[in-house]
Amino acid sequence: MKLKPPLPTTTLENSRRLRREMTDAERKLWRFLRAGQLGGLKFRRQHPIPPYIADFCCIAKKLIVELDGSQHTNSGDAFRTRALRFQGWQIIRFWDHDVLLATEAVAEAIWNIACKPYPHPNPSPDGRGAQAQTEPDHEQ
Repeated sequence: MKLKPPLPTTTLENSRRLRREMTDAERKLWRFLRAGQLGGLKFRRQHPIPPYIADFCCIAKKLIVELDGSQHTNSGDAFRTRALRFQGWQIIRFWDHDVLLATEAVAEAIWNIACKPYPHPNPSPDGRGAQAQTEPDHEQ
């Protein structure tokens, strides 16, 4: 069993504080993501991924959901996104006001990204897969 190193005390304290002080948008989206409500996917909120803390993440899908409000800067977010992608995470971002005004649409977008079908590495060049789904016309 691989043991993970302990989190730095400040990171752990910050993630706990952020859980207690969630924004309205975070609180509203969490109602859709918590307890496997989004298609059985398990999300964590304010999850430490050193040196960052992700707003929401699904470890099984290596997916991070970030909510951006006025406190976010493009340059800081771009650097953070590159660093997390380098660690193998996929990051999707939504504006706070989009979450507040269209929470179900945001949840559906998250679901579509998290559960998009895995493309077959060698698709059939003549479309045999599509033919298999329709009933053949047999005349006797």
